[in-house]
Order: sequence, then C-alpha cells, then structure tokens
Amino acid sequence: MATKVFRSATEAVADVTDGSSLAVGGFGLCGIPDILIRALAESGVTDLEVFSNNCGVDGHGLGILLGDRRIRRVTASYVGENKEFARQYLSGELEVELTPQGTLAEKLRAGGAGIPAFFTPAGVGTPIALGGLPWRYDAGGAVAVASPPKEVREFRGKKYVLEESITADFSLVHALKGDTEGNLVFNKAAMNFNPLAAMAGRICIAQVEELVEPGEIDPGQVHLPGIFVDRIVHTGVQDKQIEKRTVSAGKEG
Repeated sequence: MATKVFRSATEAVADVTDGSSLAVGGFGLCGIPDILIRALAESGVTDLEVFSNNCGVDGHGLGILLGDRRIRRVTASYVGENKEFARQYLSGELEVELTPQGTLAEKLRAGGAGIPAFFTPAGVGTPIALGGLPWRYDAGGAVAVASPPKEVREFRGKKYVLEESITADFSLVHALKGDTEGNLVFNKAAMNFNPLAAMAGRICIAQVEELVEPGEIDPGQVHLPGIFVDRIVHTGVQDKQIEKRTVSAGKEG
C-alpha cells in the first residue's frame, strides 16, 4: 500500500495544474495551510478557483496567490481584511461569489458527504435567493456577471432556498496532529473550516505540525478520519502570523 506521507509540500502539490479548484481551510490566518499555499505559489500554477471563508490577508495565506494574480474566482464569506482582494474584485479583475458563512460551511460538508444540494432559510428574500449579486464587475464599475436566481420552496409554512454543494479538485488543510493514515486533530479554533474543506476535496492534502504512527491518537480524539485525507506533509511547528495586533496603553506608575 502506498504511503500517504510526502517528503515535502512541493511534492504534495506537484499535480495541481492551471485551472484547478481548491477548497482551503482556515479563517483569516488561523489554521491556514500556509506551507502548502507557499508551495503552490512557487510552482507557478495559475487560473485557480478557490473555495474558502476568506482570502487571507495581503501577503499572507491565500493573499500570496491573490497578489500574484494566480486566482481567477473565489467563493467566500468575507473580504474585509484583504485590500488587494477588494481592489481586484471592484476593478473587475477577480470573480467573487459571496456566500453566507454557515451556508458555505454546509456547502463544503455536503459536497464531502455526497449530497448534491440542500435547502436553507439563509438568504431567502435577499439577492442570495433572488439573484443579481455582482460576481464580476467590468473595468468601468458596471456589473458584468451577476448571480442567477435560485429555487425557493416552502416547507411547513417556511421558505427555504436551494443551495448546491461544493466539491473541489483539491483541498488544502492544516492540522495540529496527524498520523500516517491521515487521521487528523485540529487545534481549537482551527477546527473552523478545515474539516469541511478537507471533506470537499477529491484529493485532500494536509500539512501537520506533529506526525505520529497509527494508534498513537486516541480514536475518540480524532476530528477528521483518515478516509478523507490522501496526502500528508509533516511541516513541524511554524511561526504563525497575527492577523491583528492590539496593544493596550500602559498605565503610568
């Protein structure tokens, strides 16, 4: 049986090609697969479609690929911390599908579970359901591509909108610990989108801070079973960037 462990991030992402779609874990800079993202940037791959809660920040995480113009389209919930993301979107250089955060999470989970679509109350009566959200602007600021209307159906007297699930060619995730079979443990808030993104990728690539042998992780502590994980890269503990640093003013003695 072939091992899931790869010697480097470069080897693990070597078959990600131009035009690939990626489901990427993390929230802001918390729990992001930064080593895998950096390896992709160094590979020169471009024209990517990304599914992620946000697009990192300028110069970090997915912001690296964005700044190098490697990303064609993003499905995300949040733009705010990345000025280049906002600039490319508003200038018509990037297609963006903004999605309610809970809906995005469920679209990823459903994709990994083999569920093609589901109904949710989130977005009923808004442009999410009615259509018309600007996916892409033209150079003059007019809407070039708008979202289509979605099916709305009533169940037990309440309206719900139909959302299609997400599957991607690859998923990139970060875990605190993993074993060589791909069973993963995430650290606190890094649980956010990582398990869901992992499930949604046809090929899941995980970077782990600590790599152990099978049986060393208590089965009750496994957050994501190895059936969802195809490749593992042991990165060790890396320096983690702080998205926002707030320091209170000191008191005079």
